[in-house]
Amino acid sequence: MKIQEMFELHDRVAIITGGATHLGCAMTTALGELGAATVIASRRKSLCEQVAAELREAGIKCVGLGCDVTDEVQVNTLVDEVVEMHGRLDVMVCNAGGAATTSYIPGASIDEFTRTWEMNVKSTYMCAQAAARVMIPQRSGTIITLGSIHGFLSADKRLYEGLDFNRSGPPYQAAKGGIVNLTRALAAELGEYNITANCISPGQIPKATTDPEMMERCRLSNPLQRTGLADDIKGTVALLASRAGNWITGQNLVVDGGWSIW
Repeated sequence: MKIQEMFELHDRVAIITGGATHLGCAMTTALGELGAATVIASRRKSLCEQVAAELREAGIKCVGLGCDVTDEVQVNTLVDEVVEMHGRLDVMVCNAGGAATTSYIPGASIDEFTRTWEMNVKSTYMCAQAAARVMIPQRSGTIITLGSIHGFLSADKRLYEGLDFNRSGPPYQAAKGGIVNLTRALAAELGEYNITANCISPGQIPKATTDPEMMERCRLSNPLQRTGLADDIKGTVALLASRAGNWITGQNLVVDGGWSIW
């Protein structure tokens, strides 16, 4: 098979949770540009519908649906709707997540820990399981999870000194670390069905609204000496979702401009 053919996704159907914003939107765009029929889903249904319409104008096959990924019934309904719509599911990108951390040890809120765990690990587990129920009979599919460099590195408090910017706390770091190893478990459980499972762990890729000083500190903290962009994630998701990544499973691919090497 020619390399161009290995990256084509014209026969693939993909769900990207949290696919209407930032990294999720970049990944949706990447899969859509390669020909996949994409479905973006989050609690903000109206935003998903709006972004899906914009992507369709750009020539990408995309539908926006509403789904709270911490609700098992809604997750199962989402997958059922996509299968009813397209007849199959080939790629599940478990991107939706976040942090509820506004307090830190020793005065941290246990409720914030629980909520952060639900937003990340619980949601990823439920989305992966719902996808697997479809992919196992197909005997094909790929599950892509979203970790973070803070899934294997702690946050350096010095980086945030003097800034009005909340650093990620222990609940977020624990949750992202859990996703990394959950992904390995998924790969081990599902490999016999020709289903791959891999994690993408981005480094600091600021949003446009991020404090400029914080962006500059992030830029200077990686060897490439530039700010990470949402588009920097596109090639990684394209590799893992396509036939080019068929022999990759159980891996944690770090996309951080070299941040974690020192």
